[in-house]
Amino acid sequence: MSSSAGSFQPSSYGGGFHPTFPVVRLRGLPFNCADIDIFKFFAGLDIVDLLLVNKNGHFSGEAFVVFAGPMQAEFALQRDHLNMGHRYVEVFRCKKQDYYNAVAAEVNYEGMYENDYRGSPPPPRAKKSVDKSQLEYTEILKLRGLPFSATKTQILDFFGDFGLTENSIHIACRPDGKPTGEAFVEFASAVEAKKAMCKDKMTIGSRYIELFPSTADDARRAR
Repeated sequence: MSSSAGSFQPSSYGGGFHPTFPVVRLRGLPFNCADIDIFKFFAGLDIVDLLLVNKNGHFSGEAFVVFAGPMQAEFALQRDHLNMGHRYVEVFRCKKQDYYNAVAAEVNYEGMYENDYRGSPPPPRAKKSVDKSQLEYTEILKLRGLPFSATKTQILDFFGDFGLTENSIHIACRPDGKPTGEAFVEFASAVEAKKAMCKDKMTIGSRYIELFPSTADDARRAR
């Protein structure tokens, strides 16, 4: 099923593969893999959506990645059997329905795969209801959904009186220097970070921001 790493031969999309749906499937990812690791793995290609697959609440080592167009997906297939950390990653074609089935399984929602992909990003995924107050906290929070133009000053304003400085904030970027829409913020303590969760789903500009407890290791990987 996997293509040969290093030979670029666009092939026919028989057997249910959809020529206008540029998705690939990854297998063998490190179990500490984060979104930023996949952005780095596919440096130079334009990712419009990705799904890390969980089973029974744990990352399975598989992911689906949707690109901006079919040619980009073809180039992505060339990275089959390249390494991420100490593990080589399989990159192979998959059906459009396989991707939407995985999304549906992730959100416990049926029928989403019936939508057609017509050159715009896939339909937004609904979020599972998670009681974030029950999660384990460190002094680090992860922000997701930032405007790509967001600045450290805007993030300082967002957190108001929490006593942050610009050195407390790291805005994650892709290898090409473009922001990913994520940032990591370091608070004085885990207690302060948990208090700052009151800002979850508040807005910066026109975007609402999701907050998650994170770790220093995750923040370092995003640098």
